[in-house]
Amino acid sequence: MAAAIEQKTLFTLPIAPSGSQPGGHLTCSTPLLPSSSSSTEPSSPSKIYILTLASPPDNRLTDTLCTALLLALDIIEFRYPPGVVITTSSLPKFFSNGLDLQSALSSPTFLPTKLYALFRRYLTYPMPTIALLNGHAFAGGLMLAMHMDYRVMNAHRGFACVNELDFGVPLKAAMSAIFRAKCVPQTYRRLVLEAHRFGGEEAKEAGVVDLTGGLDETLGFVAERKLTDKCKSGIYGLLKGEMYREMVEGYLSCEGHEREEERVRRVGEEEGRRREVGEKRVAGVVSKL
Repeated sequence: MAAAIEQKTLFTLPIAPSGSQPGGHLTCSTPLLPSSSSSTEPSSPSKIYILTLASPPDNRLTDTLCTALLLALDIIEFRYPPGVVITTSSLPKFFSNGLDLQSALSSPTFLPTKLYALFRRYLTYPMPTIALLNGHAFAGGLMLAMHMDYRVMNAHRGFACVNELDFGVPLKAAMSAIFRAKCVPQTYRRLVLEAHRFGGEEAKEAGVVDLTGGLDETLGFVAERKLTDKCKSGIYGLLKGEMYREMVEGYLSCEGHEREEERVRRVGEEEGRRREVGEKRVAGVVSKL
């Protein structure tokens, strides 16, 4: 069995209780890597920052959890050397079980100012970002992971799933767009229209994640791709902003959210009229049979 990777805690932030969720904390740590090939040399901090969520029972994306993640990303960007950010969970069963729907739907500002702000921050973050999915990533939890640059998934525990179909909540444009951008159409269809649960190996084959494994494999991936060097030129975030401009300037902005809400309202009204006309037409035909 491989030895546990030694880590140094850099800071810890509270996740305050929110609605039915009890809260918890977020810890930022950095793995300590040998300074040289000599085992007598002391270990030194890397430019790898591991954000670990601990908000039982399942790391719901509440307003306070989003706020803590946003603050952590700011602290790393403005207080530490640029490198790579890995986001994971200390809960053995869950990376994140998505939104606390009752709380999220009761606040008109939660989506544009908290959730979408977090999606946008990860999508344009000026360093490589990796989601380490140690357990289930359902609905909003998988959406959060998809807004990061890379995903690593436990091969033996947990599913990646967009299960809005099962509980009757239509996907918002800002939520659906990331799957269109990062998944092939066949995978997008299975995620959204079948609510298929992808295990680790299947998620890798479908392109939902980049590899399977845990922290060891993730750190190996960072070293292999030389990811800690990618933000040296200072344009990493700008490149991502251009790659995903449709979402950054549209769906994930407050203005884009307002436009989409108005569009959805009109679509709902049109659907109501369509059904009313259709029911009357069918009733007239059936009465003559």
